[in-house]
Amino acid sequence: MKKYKITYWITTGLITFMMLFSAYNYVANPDMKLAFQHLGFPDYFRIELGIAKLIGAIILIVPKSPVRVKGFAYAGFAITFISAFIAHTASGDPISTGIMAIIFLGILIASYISYHKIAPIS
Repeated sequence: MKKYKITYWITTGLITFMMLFSAYNYVANPDMKLAFQHLGFPDYFRIELGIAKLIGAIILIVPKSPVRVKGFAYAGFAITFISAFIAHTASGDPISTGIMAIIFLGILIASYISYHKIAPIS
């Protein structure tokens, strides 16, 4: 049980940090506006995604979040990572750019599995 808790907190911490960092950049970094244009997304999507990442990161890191709510956060982040990979690939970006999304998807999956090993049944 202890190894699952350690795995959960490390992987969830990494995902939370990544989501908070990208949410901040989406709002505060002017270069992100150009990056979203390059990918073919409207500017308002950058703000929406930043807010969603902030909310999802908080839900994942707060221990008392309901299991079903965490499930939605995990699903949202999985969709985000898969969509990021597709968007970067379709835009002609180097594979090294899109592969980071797949790496973080793997970390998210590890977090999800370890969470369900330690989560109370509800």
